Amino acid sequence: MVVAPVNWDNYSLEDFMTNPPEKTEWVDGQLIEKAGATLRHGKIQLRLGCYWDNYKESSGQGGKVYINVPCRTNKQGRSPDVAYLTPELVTQFGNVPTLPRSFPLSAEIVSPTDLAENVLLKAQEYLESGSEEVWLVFPDSRWVMVITENQGLMFTSGQVVSTQKVLTGFSVAVDELLA
Repeated sequence: MVVAPVNWDNYSLEDFMTNPPEKTEWVDGQLIEKAGATLRHGKIQLRLGCYWDNYKESSGQGGKVYINVPCRTNKQGRSPDVAYLTPELVTQFGNVPTLPRSFPLSAEIVSPTDLAENVLLKAQEYLESGSEEVWLVFPDSRWVMVITENQGLMFTSGQVVSTQKVLTGFSVAVDELLA
Protein backbone atom coordinates (compact mmCIF):
# COMPACT_ATOMS: atom_id res chain seq x y z
CA MET A 1 0.00 0.00 0.00
CA VAL A 2 1.13 3.54 -0.67
CA VAL A 3 1.52 5.49 2.53
CA ALA A 4 1.09 9.23 2.93
CA PRO A 5 2.02 11.19 6.07
CA VAL A 6 -0.90 12.44 8.16
CA ASN A 7 -0.56 16.03 9.35
CA TRP A 8 -0.64 15.27 13.04
CA ASP A 9 2.45 16.76 14.64
CA ASN A 10 3.93 14.98 17.64
CA TYR A 11 1.59 11.99 17.38
CA SER A 12 3.40 9.34 19.40
CA LEU A 13 3.25 5.56 19.47
CA GLU A 14 1.52 5.88 22.85
CA ASP A 15 -1.11 8.12 21.19
CA PHE A 16 -1.57 5.44 18.54
CA MET A 17 -1.97 2.77 21.21
CA THR A 18 -4.73 4.66 23.03
CA ASN A 19 -6.48 6.31 20.09
CA PRO A 20 -5.55 4.75 16.74
CA PRO A 21 -6.99 6.69 13.81
CA GLU A 22 -8.69 4.52 11.18
CA LYS A 23 -6.64 3.38 8.19
CA THR A 24 -3.35 4.48 9.69
CA GLU A 25 -0.13 2.97 10.97
CA TRP A 26 2.57 4.49 13.15
CA VAL A 27 5.85 3.85 11.34
CA ASP A 28 9.32 5.21 12.01
CA GLY A 29 8.04 7.95 14.28
CA GLN A 30 5.25 9.15 11.98
CA LEU A 31 1.56 8.52 11.73
CA ILE A 32 0.93 7.44 8.14
CA GLU A 33 -2.27 6.88 6.26
CA LYS A 34 -2.74 3.54 4.54
CA ALA A 35 -3.72 4.45 1.00
CA GLY A 36 -3.83 2.73 -2.36
CA ALA A 37 -6.41 0.04 -1.66
CA THR A 38 -8.38 -0.99 -4.71
CA LEU A 39 -11.81 -2.58 -5.03
CA ARG A 40 -10.07 -5.90 -5.67
CA HIS A 41 -7.97 -5.45 -2.54
CA GLY A 42 -11.10 -4.85 -0.47
CA LYS A 43 -12.90 -7.84 -2.00
CA ILE A 44 -10.02 -10.20 -1.19
CA GLN A 45 -9.64 -8.74 2.28
CA LEU A 46 -13.32 -9.27 3.05
CA ARG A 47 -13.33 -12.74 1.51
CA LEU A 48 -10.32 -13.93 3.54
CA GLY A 49 -11.76 -12.41 6.71
CA CYS A 50 -15.09 -14.17 6.13
CA TYR A 51 -13.35 -17.47 5.36
CA TRP A 52 -11.28 -17.31 8.55
CA ASP A 53 -14.32 -16.23 10.58
CA ASN A 54 -16.54 -19.02 9.24
CA TYR A 55 -13.79 -21.58 9.77
CA LYS A 56 -13.04 -20.60 13.37
CA GLU A 57 -16.76 -21.03 14.11
CA SER A 58 -17.28 -24.31 12.23
CA SER A 59 -14.08 -25.86 13.62
CA GLY A 60 -14.92 -24.81 17.18
CA GLN A 61 -11.58 -23.02 17.61
CA GLY A 62 -13.27 -19.75 18.54
CA GLY A 63 -11.45 -16.45 18.78
CA LYS A 64 -12.09 -13.33 16.72
CA VAL A 65 -11.30 -12.23 13.17
CA TYR A 66 -10.70 -8.55 12.45
CA ILE A 67 -10.14 -6.34 9.43
CA ASN A 68 -7.88 -3.24 9.59
CA VAL A 69 -7.40 -3.43 13.33
CA PRO A 70 -4.43 -1.84 15.13
CA CYS A 71 -1.67 -3.68 16.93
CA ARG A 72 1.74 -2.80 18.28
CA THR A 73 4.86 -4.54 17.11
CA ASN A 74 8.22 -4.20 18.83
CA LYS A 75 8.92 -1.18 16.62
CA GLN A 76 5.70 0.27 15.18
CA GLY A 77 1.94 0.57 15.31
CA ARG A 78 0.47 -1.54 12.52
CA SER A 79 -2.96 -2.44 11.11
CA PRO A 80 -2.98 -5.77 9.30
CA ASP A 81 -5.54 -6.16 6.53
CA VAL A 82 -6.94 -9.31 8.19
CA ALA A 83 -6.07 -10.65 11.64
CA TYR A 84 -7.08 -13.53 13.90
CA LEU A 85 -6.95 -13.46 17.70
CA THR A 86 -7.12 -16.72 19.69
CA PRO A 87 -9.80 -17.16 22.38
CA GLU A 88 -7.16 -16.83 25.11
CA LEU A 89 -5.93 -13.52 23.72
CA VAL A 90 -9.50 -12.28 23.22
CA THR A 91 -10.05 -12.88 26.94
CA GLN A 92 -6.83 -11.08 27.81
CA PHE A 93 -6.96 -8.18 25.34
CA GLY A 94 -10.45 -8.14 23.79
CA ASN A 95 -11.35 -4.65 25.00
CA VAL A 96 -8.14 -2.66 24.43
CA PRO A 97 -8.10 0.01 21.68
CA THR A 98 -4.88 -1.43 20.19
CA LEU A 99 -3.53 -4.95 20.64
CA PRO A 100 -0.20 -4.52 22.49
CA ARG A 101 1.48 -7.22 20.38
CA SER A 102 1.14 -8.74 16.91
CA PHE A 103 -1.82 -10.95 16.11
CA PRO A 104 -1.06 -14.69 16.08
CA LEU A 105 -2.26 -14.84 12.45
CA SER A 106 -2.16 -11.81 10.15
CA ALA A 107 -2.63 -11.21 6.43
CA GLU A 108 -1.53 -8.36 4.22
CA ILE A 109 -3.10 -7.92 0.78
CA VAL A 110 -0.31 -6.52 -1.37
CA SER A 111 -1.13 -3.54 -3.57
CA PRO A 112 0.50 -2.92 -6.96
CA THR A 113 2.30 0.07 -5.45
CA ASP A 114 3.78 -1.86 -2.49
CA LEU A 115 7.47 -2.66 -2.56
CA ALA A 116 8.11 -6.38 -2.03
CA GLU A 117 10.97 -5.73 0.39
CA ASN A 118 8.76 -3.52 2.58
CA VAL A 119 6.00 -6.14 2.70
CA LEU A 120 8.48 -8.87 3.64
CA LEU A 121 9.98 -6.64 6.34
CA LYS A 122 6.49 -6.02 7.72
CA ALA A 123 5.90 -9.80 7.90
CA GLN A 124 9.22 -10.20 9.70
CA GLU A 125 8.22 -7.41 12.10
CA TYR A 126 4.96 -9.21 12.91
CA LEU A 127 6.83 -12.48 13.54
CA GLU A 128 9.34 -10.75 15.83
CA SER A 129 6.44 -9.30 17.83
CA GLY A 130 4.48 -12.41 18.72
CA SER A 131 2.87 -13.45 15.45
CA GLU A 132 3.13 -17.15 14.61
CA GLU A 133 2.01 -16.95 10.99
CA VAL A 134 1.72 -14.23 8.35
CA TRP A 135 -0.01 -14.47 4.99
CA LEU A 136 1.10 -12.19 2.16
CA VAL A 137 -1.46 -12.17 -0.63
CA PHE A 138 -0.30 -11.00 -4.07
CA PRO A 139 -3.48 -10.60 -6.17
CA ASP A 140 -1.83 -9.64 -9.47
CA SER A 141 0.69 -12.48 -9.52
CA ARG A 142 -1.85 -14.85 -7.92
CA TRP A 143 0.53 -15.90 -5.14
CA VAL A 144 -0.02 -16.41 -1.44
CA MET A 145 3.04 -16.62 0.78
CA VAL A 146 2.64 -18.17 4.23
CA ILE A 147 5.50 -17.25 6.52
CA THR A 148 6.27 -18.63 9.97
CA GLU A 149 9.36 -18.29 12.13
CA ASN A 150 10.92 -21.36 10.53
CA GLN A 151 9.61 -21.45 6.98
CA GLY A 152 8.18 -19.58 4.04
CA LEU A 153 5.81 -21.35 1.68
CA MET A 154 4.56 -20.14 -1.69
CA PHE A 155 1.16 -21.14 -3.07
CA THR A 156 0.14 -20.29 -6.63
CA SER A 157 -2.84 -20.58 -8.94
CA GLY A 158 -4.12 -24.15 -9.03
CA GLN A 159 -2.93 -24.89 -5.49
CA VAL A 160 -4.58 -24.91 -2.08
CA VAL A 161 -3.15 -22.65 0.62
CA SER A 162 -3.46 -23.71 4.24
CA THR A 163 -2.60 -22.40 7.67
CA GLN A 164 0.56 -23.79 9.20
CA LYS A 165 0.41 -22.94 12.93
CA VAL A 166 -2.69 -20.90 13.76
CA LEU A 167 -6.37 -21.59 12.98
CA THR A 168 -5.32 -25.19 12.45
CA GLY A 169 -6.79 -27.02 9.47
CA PHE A 170 -7.96 -24.01 7.46
CA SER A 171 -7.40 -24.20 3.71
CA VAL A 172 -8.70 -22.50 0.57
CA ALA A 173 -7.91 -22.74 -3.11
CA VAL A 174 -5.74 -19.82 -4.23
CA ASP A 175 -7.99 -19.32 -7.26
CA GLU A 176 -11.10 -19.17 -5.05
CA LEU A 177 -9.51 -16.66 -2.68
CA LEU A 178 -8.35 -14.43 -5.51
CA ALA A 179 -11.43 -14.80 -7.74
